Amino acid sequence: MAVSEEFLKYVLEQFATLGEASSRRMFGGAGIYLGDKFFALVANDELYLKVDDTSRPRFETAGSHAFEPWEGQFMNGYWSVPADVLEDRSVLADWSRHSVKIANCKKRKAT
Repeated sequence: MAVSEEFLKYVLEQFATLGEASSRRMFGGAGIYLGDKFFALVANDELYLKVDDTSRPRFETAGSHAFEPWEGQFMNGYWSVPADVLEDRSVLADWSRHSVKIANCKKRKAT
């Protein structure tokens, strides 16, 4: 699950519309945070956003796929971001807002 520094930097820059995003390395990949909200991850130089039953159909329709940390084991809570979405900051921000909202809800439930 290697992540290149160039790709990680690019992803963080693309989130500028949402605010100052940061990353933390984990298990060969990187978690993406807005403040203390973990809403996305990067693995193998691919971006995945946190999804739920409400947002997952948008990703499915776009031809995205669930995060697969190990062959045959899928994490349906994170789905890949299409290249055209990643390349357009305003569209990425639109797709990401719900992921941040989900992260906020998960944080509240845990405390």
